[in-house]
Amino acid sequence: MISSPLLYLFSLALLAAVIALVEKKRASKFFRFVPSFVLIYLFSMSLASLGVFEKNEAIDAVYSNTKQNLLPAMLFLMLLQVDIRDFFKLGKPLLVAYLLALFSLSLGFIFISFIFDFNAETASAFGALSGSWMGGVANMVAVGSALGVSQEAFGYALIVDSVNYTVWIMFLLFLTPFAYRFNTFTASHEQMAKLSEIGCACTIGAKRYWLLILLSIVVAFAVNIIASSGIVLLNYTTTTVVLATILGLLGSFTRLKEFGGSSEVATSMLYMLIALIGSKAVFENFSGVGILVFAGFCILLIHALVMVIGAKIFKLDLFSIAIASLSNIGGVASASILAATYNKALVGVGVLMAVMGYLVGTFGGLAVGNILVWMAK
Repeated sequence: MISSPLLYLFSLALLAAVIALVEKKRASKFFRFVPSFVLIYLFSMSLASLGVFEKNEAIDAVYSNTKQNLLPAMLFLMLLQVDIRDFFKLGKPLLVAYLLALFSLSLGFIFISFIFDFNAETASAFGALSGSWMGGVANMVAVGSALGVSQEAFGYALIVDSVNYTVWIMFLLFLTPFAYRFNTFTASHEQMAKLSEIGCACTIGAKRYWLLILLSIVVAFAVNIIASSGIVLLNYTTTTVVLATILGLLGSFTRLKEFGGSSEVATSMLYMLIALIGSKAVFENFSGVGILVFAGFCILLIHALVMVIGAKIFKLDLFSIAIASLSNIGGVASASILAATYNKALVGVGVLMAVMGYLVGTFGGLAVGNILVWMAK
């Protein structure tokens, strides 16, 4: 049994590092269906359930402090990649499709929460899930922390996310050969040729890992100081999340955007956060997860119906609505894969739209999450 807080952190960091390294070196198709962050959570949760980590004040304190500082640091680095100016170069069809995806997902979460009559815990978990489906796992962690989602409920949300995402990406890839028929149905005129030069400059510049780590630590320290001074938006964690998001967005307009490595450092922090959350989750059974997965599919069904209706009204092609959908529900990697199936020159478009989700996902998830929690009261 691990009782030392330093050994506790080291074991979690080692777990995350090993799984990330295996994913990178093996390049297995397995990781397309079971993302590394899900494995990190499951292994961390298993260690906790087996009693590997002792429950003492020292470990609880280091867990709280590490999570409290890693979260804003990660968000700051994630958002250095965002360039709103490039996003608006995408053109009207893709911008409309992106807004339509956000609206349909928000509508789906609110409607299904009402139909299934979620209790407060489940509502907050689906609020965290909405952050993921409007941005990514980093946003899910941020929104879940701000809403006070329990470790067990967060685990259920991760399972729903993983299962629904896997089915959804396979479905969208399956639809690719039918693009011509869909575009005929919507009377759309594809504009993919105009988009081949648009991309995301997320990897430009020399790697400045230590400088980025230092900056993220300073940001984490600053937002925690401000949140402790009495300036509170809803609660302490929400304050740090919003402030870190704003600082990251502002940083993207400076030369900090030219520093390579922000994505890698932020991803490492995300993996550590997932391992931390998993280490506090002890499941007695998974009996209720089936209905939650079904609720997730219902949300995707509403999302799909609204997207198709919107495509017909606004004359959007299949690529536009598919990439808008997956850039929200999936992320950079999956959006890139889907874009490449249409045209390899469009990979940059998928990346850009997915990266934009790092900004939108936190605010959108917080908005939807608070509505769901309010409805559950």
